[in-house]
Amino acid sequence: MYTRGIVRRPGRNFAGGITTAKLGKPDFGKALEQHAAYCEALIKCGVKLTVLEADDRYPDGCFVEDTAVVNNRVKVVSRPGVPTRLGEEEAIAQVLAGYGPTEAIIAPGTMEGGDILRAENHYFIGISERTNTWGANQLSAILAKHGFTTSVIRVEAGLHLKSDIAYLGDGNFISTPVFSHVAHPANTIILDPDEYYAANCLRVNDYLLIAKGFPKLKKKILELGYNIIELDMSEFRKMDGGLTCLSLLF
Repeated sequence: MYTRGIVRRPGRNFAGGITTAKLGKPDFGKALEQHAAYCEALIKCGVKLTVLEADDRYPDGCFVEDTAVVNNRVKVVSRPGVPTRLGEEEAIAQVLAGYGPTEAIIAPGTMEGGDILRAENHYFIGISERTNTWGANQLSAILAKHGFTTSVIRVEAGLHLKSDIAYLGDGNFISTPVFSHVAHPANTIILDPDEYYAANCLRVNDYLLIAKGFPKLKKKILELGYNIIELDMSEFRKMDGGLTCLSLLF
């Protein structure tokens, strides 16, 4: 059960962030509207939010998921794998310091939260261009001290592990074919190529947040009995961002 969350508003230089999407420049005003709707959805789900103002030093700063891995036992501050994002984690660490034990990934380790997928008390750790083996090993050791198990998955393509797979709770996953082996096929929704972006969805208590505009996934989710909230993510998609990217929940 999530009761608290941290988000950061997009800055005016949001369009200057890192992206490979080739979907055009995001509309800042529209991004603010979509971010506000996202925050409203989290509140509807029962989450009390800490809303940080934009920091113009970091165009990617609204993607707070990458700055930490958090649960009710420990908060692990990350070390971003891209030099331009180093420093984003500092403000997040200050907030997290008020909520129990905190640890941090140190050099030469790198780790971004987008590569870390929790399924109950097990964490899948993606090794990618953003999360290296040193960072993965540090995170695994920290989580083990607090009673969690871990396993490592190679992210051969794509930005982060959670760009391609999500855990919905109740033993169910959504995935592109790349990571369809992670769970039993009977418990995994495999996405069609035109809906791969929808793999990044977010279970928050009694609701499942999904990106708007993916009717085949929506139908499958409803058939499983989930309560859904659809959110327009068009401007964040242009910057390689998804639903999980915009918050830290614990």
